[in-house]
Amino acid sequence: MEAKDDRQGRPDIDPGVRREYIYGMNRPWLQILIVGIILFAAAEEALIITRNPAFFPTILLLGSFLVPVVFVAYFYEHVMHREISLPLLTTCFVVGGVLGAVTGGILEYNTLRGLGIFTLLGVGVIEEAVKLLFPVFIYLGWRYRHEADGLLFGLAAGMGFAAVETMGYGMVFLIRSGGDISGLQQLLIIRGFLSPAEHAAWTGFVCAILWREREKTGNITISKSLIGAFVLAVVLHTSWNVVNSLGSLGLRRFSFLIFGNLIIAAVSLSLLFYRYRKAKQALPVADSP
Repeated sequence: MEAKDDRQGRPDIDPGVRREYIYGMNRPWLQILIVGIILFAAAEEALIITRNPAFFPTILLLGSFLVPVVFVAYFYEHVMHREISLPLLTTCFVVGGVLGAVTGGILEYNTLRGLGIFTLLGVGVIEEAVKLLFPVFIYLGWRYRHEADGLLFGLAAGMGFAAVETMGYGMVFLIRSGGDISGLQQLLIIRGFLSPAEHAAWTGFVCAILWREREKTGNITISKSLIGAFVLAVVLHTSWNVVNSLGSLGLRRFSFLIFGNLIIAAVSLSLLFYRYRKAKQALPVADSP
């Protein structure tokens, strides 16, 4: 007979499997993170030793995409609707990110050159809108109906956008700095760890509300809640841009920069994880991970 776990009423977990859980080997996101860090460090070390610029693309790719991929993988593991395939989510990450970055870049170039003090607000509006392009395309297909689906698609598109944007900033920094390795490392690490509190949180939050409103009414609708969610995302995005445009010269400005970023990041992640909990609770029992 099978050994039973009296507390759970389920077969007891084999000690080997239990150790695997403890060390996290069953968690794809953790495996991706560990392997990615090792590869990033190896590529950097190879560049330092050889001074071969051919390693720059590898460092840019790993440094820009590692944290976004890990973050999406984490939520894919915890809030996955069983009908969402990994290829579809990957498509949302890549196509949604590239489409948003390219469209946003074109719109910003053509419309923001003469806006003056409204430039940062314009950037927030444009980028928060273009990141929704591919998720809305999926939304209109009506196949994926739960708030958890919208949250996951929004996270994927937002993180794809962040990864592409970070790669662009990294390339510009390399050209302007003449190949400053330590400066590039700092840029990639800072942008990588901040990305979950930026584009991922804002787009994931808006998409969760978009799907939730349809789930409540059964119809495609632009409700006050959806408009409010988008406006809130734009305000957070604009606030982030304003804080980081002030520079870090002087102790007072540097303190304001750090404090401002922490406050905005805390609010953004709080909104995201609040919707995460609500989305997970709303999933039918059969669809829960």
